[in-house]
Order: sequence, then structure tokens, then C-alpha cells
Amino acid sequence: MTMLPMARALNAGLRESLLRDPKVLLAGEDIGRLGGVFRVTEGLQAEFGEQRVLDTPLSEAGIVGTAIGLAMRGYRTVCEIQFDGFIYPGFDQITSQLAKLTNRHDGSARFPIVIRVPYGGHIGSIEHHQESPEAYFAHTPGLRVVTPSTPNDAYWMIQQAIESDDPVMFFEPKGRYWPKGEVDLTRPAAPLHASRVVRLGTDVTVIGYGPMVSVLLQAAEVAADEGRSLEVVDLRSLSPIDWEPVVASVEKTGRAVVAQEAPGFVSLGSEIAATVAERAYYSLEAPVLRVAAFDVPYPPARLEKLYLPDADRVLEAVDRTLAY
Repeated sequence: MTMLPMARALNAGLRESLLRDPKVLLAGEDIGRLGGVFRVTEGLQAEFGEQRVLDTPLSEAGIVGTAIGLAMRGYRTVCEIQFDGFIYPGFDQITSQLAKLTNRHDGSARFPIVIRVPYGGHIGSIEHHQESPEAYFAHTPGLRVVTPSTPNDAYWMIQQAIESDDPVMFFEPKGRYWPKGEVDLTRPAAPLHASRVVRLGTDVTVIGYGPMVSVLLQAAEVAADEGRSLEVVDLRSLSPIDWEPVVASVEKTGRAVVAQEAPGFVSLGSEIAATVAERAYYSLEAPVLRVAAFDVPYPPARLEKLYLPDADRVLEAVDRTLAY
């Protein structure tokens, strides 16, 4: 075990992939000499050269389109989108082209492209720099969508994503880049698309992913002091979703709360709540409740704490589900 923040764990995972496979390339704005806005790629261009760690023009559509062409020549490109809100100029390339090309070629061509997206809040920034667009991509057939919540998962999941022959949207919770955590450099904790129970409990299942997992664990600690037992499930993968651990947990507790940083309307939380209600219907003692950001554009930084779900809002939902 070693202690690393998520940003350094991602850097180490990218380095392992670059060492392992000469066909792996990194591409993005300012990822080379600068090392990226969040320094995730720091030092990699100096070690592997400008032909493998490419500083690109400011064009998200160009970055993804070039990666598609490189995939046709056998390369595995890891694209960095500098901030979540900057992904929309590349949206057409991702959803209209990348997501559909394998099917269009009837499986005869593969497009092993990873698109890294720093997402979510908690950095006190302005609009376009703190968004949660993951539902757009989970909704799009042909894309795999994953998000780590810990440095250990980040280290292994980025390598697993790069090894995938399918395009992977890799959402990185930027608010979790710098808290340190244990990283096991010998073996991954789980396959790329596996959900995991990260805290056992008996009263209510609380389900989340990415930046919300630490909030759910904080809520579980407070609940334990108050005599309530929360079971915390980290989805890790948003498309496909590994439903078995989720449903098994809800069947055990009889209650579920789904939490996310993204706005709640037509969201991942909506899909999770609906599927849990379908698959665990006979075990539920109360409706599945959702906790989400408000359905408004991301506010100025000083209002961020009012906008994003916190442990108090999770616990309020827990109180409501236990009151049924």
C-alpha cells in the first residue's frame, strides 16, 4: 500500500499504461509541458516525449476526431477534456461518431479511446468549470461510462479503461483530486464495471458514485452516532451498471436513497431509483428517494455549498424513508 491523492494515482496509472503499450497516446490542451490544469499528466511528456503526450490546439472536437483517426491505425488515445463544461464542442464527435462507429462497422473495427473528464464541484470555480454532464453519455449507447471515487480505484480503473477495446468516458471527480488515500499497487479492488458495497449497514442503502461517495460515507458516520446503520454502495460504473450488489443491498435493508451532484431531473439518479423500484419492489418498505443538486444552472462559487448535496441533505432523506 502507498498513500496518494487521486491526481497522483491517475498520473501513476497513466504512466503504467504508457510503459506497457507503445500504442498508448495522451492528447489534450496543456497536458504536456504544463502537466494539465490539475497536474494529472505532470512529467509524462518529459518522460515519454512529445509524440506520445501531445499538447493539442484548443478544439475538443479536433481532439476527439483525431483520436478516432488514430484508433483506426491501431492506437489507444487518452483524451483529456480540460473541464467538464468544455466537453460540448466535442459532443457531436463523441455521440454521433465515436459511440456508433463499432456498430457501424458491424464490430470489425474497434475504437479504444478513453476520454478523461474532470467533473463536479467543490473547487469554488465559475460556470463551465463545475458541471456534471455524465447522464448525457450514459444515455448514449456505444459508450462505457465510469467514475472512480478513491485514489485506488482511479489508479486501476484508468488502466482498465485504456485496455478496453470500446470507447470509455472516464469521469474524474475534481473535488477529490487531492485528498490522499491508500493505493494497492499489486492488484485492483474490482473489475472496471463492478459496483461495490463500501460500508455495510442494515437500515438504509445509500447509493452514489464519484464525488458523492465520500459524502455518503460522512453521512453514514453521523447516522451511526445517532443509532442508524447505513449501507453505502459505490456504483463506480454508470454504463453499464452492475445492478446485483445494488439490488441485493436494497433487498437486505428495505430502503434506498440515491444521491448525486448532478441536477435530479432526467438523471442517473432517476434511472437508478426506477430500476431499484422495479427489481426490489417486494423488498421495499418505502419509496426510493433521490438527493440531487437543484435543477438550475450551476451558481456562483459562494452559493456552491447551498447547491450541492451534502451529508445533511442525505440524512434528511434517510429520516424521511425511515418515517414510512
